[in-house]
Amino acid sequence: MTAHNMTADDGIADGVTADDGTGYRSETGHHYEVVDSEVTFAGRIIAVRRDIVRMPDGVVSQRDIVMHPGAVGVVALDEAGRVVMVHQYRHPVRRALWELPAGILDVAGEPPAQAAARELAEEAGLTATRWDLLVDVLASPGMTDEAYRVFLARDLVEIPAVDRHVGVHEEADMRTARVDLDEAVARVLSGSITNAMAVVGLLAAATARADGFNSLRPVDAPWQDRPGAG
Repeated sequence: MTAHNMTADDGIADGVTADDGTGYRSETGHHYEVVDSEVTFAGRIIAVRRDIVRMPDGVVSQRDIVMHPGAVGVVALDEAGRVVMVHQYRHPVRRALWELPAGILDVAGEPPAQAAARELAEEAGLTATRWDLLVDVLASPGMTDEAYRVFLARDLVEIPAVDRHVGVHEEADMRTARVDLDEAVARVLSGSITNAMAVVGLLAAATARADGFNSLRPVDAPWQDRPGAG
């Protein structure tokens, strides 16, 4: 196997080609043609689509895709260097997890940064006057188009108790805590914080802090992988 050093010319930043509506054409010239497509399940949040795709060897193969509206999360960092975490029950794993304030993009036309501010207010009772884009993530691109965008929020302000959102369902049992960012990273590495968005967001925040958060993108930077963006 020949080693290959990744460079900017490899399309790591912007991608090399795009989906033309019928499939993707790779840099080697193969057209990943979608020869048939059908939505086989539609739930309250997700749907499942079955695509039949022509592969480079000429054979067609089935791919089942979990379709997701996308999500946002917030690393809310206070003046003491503590990150705001929420403890929320997650039914698929039958336990509560320490996570970032987060939510799905389920309001039509709502910009991701505005959705993030709404989630921070609803789940943590906070607003922030300073926002940056921290990291973009494809959750599990082998089986879903779910993508999420994580923001960094600073200069936090408490919302008065009488004006706070009243949570329902799992959020009715949610609690919050502020954890020193270094301690949160240690909890990631020890395996006590395992929510994927929290793991990525906390490690990204710790990395960004090393250069004074000077390398972060603006909150309205293009988001190629947002579901439905194309």
